[in-house]
Amino acid sequence: MKKNNRSTHLITIALAAAFTQGASVNAYGHGAQNLPNATTREIPKPSPCRLLTAERVFDGTELHEKYAVLIKYGKIADVGPKAELRNSCDKIKKLGNATILPGFIESHAHINYQNIDHDAVLKHGITTVRDVGGPLMPPFGGKGQLRVLSSGPIIQAEGGYPLNVFGGESDYDKIGITVSSVKEAEQVVQHLVDEGAVTIKISLETGGEPGAPWMMPHGENPIPKTPWPLLSLDIVKAIVAKAEALGKKVSAHIGENKGAKLALEGGVHEWTHVPCSAIDDDLLQKAVDQGVKVVSTIDTLASCGSGLYANTMSLAKKMSTGKNGSEFIYGSEIAHDNVPWGINGEELHLMLHLTSGGNIDFPKVVNVIKSATSTAGKNLDLEGLEDLGTLKPGAPADLIAVRGNPFERFKLLEYPDLVISGGRVIVDNKNFSK
Repeated sequence: MKKNNRSTHLITIALAAAFTQGASVNAYGHGAQNLPNATTREIPKPSPCRLLTAERVFDGTELHEKYAVLIKYGKIADVGPKAELRNSCDKIKKLGNATILPGFIESHAHINYQNIDHDAVLKHGITTVRDVGGPLMPPFGGKGQLRVLSSGPIIQAEGGYPLNVFGGESDYDKIGITVSSVKEAEQVVQHLVDEGAVTIKISLETGGEPGAPWMMPHGENPIPKTPWPLLSLDIVKAIVAKAEALGKKVSAHIGENKGAKLALEGGVHEWTHVPCSAIDDDLLQKAVDQGVKVVSTIDTLASCGSGLYANTMSLAKKMSTGKNGSEFIYGSEIAHDNVPWGINGEELHLMLHLTSGGNIDFPKVVNVIKSATSTAGKNLDLEGLEDLGTLKPGAPADLIAVRGNPFERFKLLEYPDLVISGGRVIVDNKNFSK
């Protein structure tokens, strides 16, 4: 792939418009039916069987040629050579020179806080969203709807980020919830998990990083004076311990060294961004040694510039020799105005070029696609959805298909010609198949 000139993309005004005050919805304790951005269309029933054939099928792990995917009652029933499966179902869709892939998983979004239309996201290839910061709600969707997995509000220090920037009160249906003691933090984590949070997100953001979206004006709100208050190490450790006892992981928003050090000392499992400011090499090495997962959001934070890129490249180099499971997870932070509200080809492009060490080969391209499919699904670690992000037999029939070969051109993924959620057809370009 050719590396594009992205200078025109680094427009700070677009980043500054990422969030607007007052966009949250009162969804706490409720399902999708109470969300104004959830689908209101009729959900079709899954077909008893459907066979899709294509020139290429990516099953979440490997790319196969001249393969077929068999779907039965909303689940993947089989994946294999066309010749072996051609008589397994009367309902056959021949896609020709196309590629079938699992539906993508977006691991960092704020769609409910920002009232992003669920169907718009689904139709552009994202079949599962992890909503990390916004109204708390139980998991929903996945059977003809966008699957939404909420973390609820971001746990933060009093007077800290994100409420100090975006405004509003501390509550379970807001962007942030404040805690000031170990006991209060443990109670909040318990409540979040009881009400359906799939992960726990905390803020360890001091502010002050040049180019960061949170350092740009949001409406009439002035940027608060930095440094911003942080959770104490004791509180971070208590949050992690409580989350682990409840079978959940903790993901931290960090942007610079102090937040990174606090996250590492506290045992946080994941960073929700590649940090904006350059992180000390010893801290990056410690992150890899501790098996920390890092959600990319490189395109979203592109105006952070050299620190962001240096962190990505350094982490990638250390991950390549590490043995503790540290890896990148695809995330585009859907809700920001400077990224697509669906699959983001440029995010994949940046991940590939910044993590390749200057030597791009096919396995590295595959790993980038995996970061949004099977690797992302495994990172979610959800009971009953262990095969999410794959086309393994028994997995939910969440898949997309695009014309041509997206392993040669990521942009194709932004406009899928076929989208299926839980076996229900959402997008079907009638001119796609023959």
